[in-house]
Amino acid sequence: MIKNHRLAKSITDCGWSMFFDMLEYKSNWNSVKFVKISPKYTSQTCNNCEEIDRLSRISQSKFVCKTCGTKINADINASKNILGKGIALIR
Repeated sequence: MIKNHRLAKSITDCGWSMFFDMLEYKSNWNSVKFVKISPKYTSQTCNNCEEIDRLSRISQSKFVCKTCGTKINADINASKNILGKGIALIR
């Protein structure tokens, strides 16, 4: 996102730490669980068979697992992986 010259200054000026602190505060205030998840390898991991392969991410929007053949939108696949990690941490 930093490579986009129109958004670079706004992104670098944004205080991500403060954003997450406020998000956690508001979550606690509304009795909602807040869990920080590392997004590491979530876009390269198949949600179906949990195989990690960077070549499965064909493009920005396409994910095709080389092991099981699952075809899904890459963002949806990553979001399912993040949700799964969050649920596992809560349990």
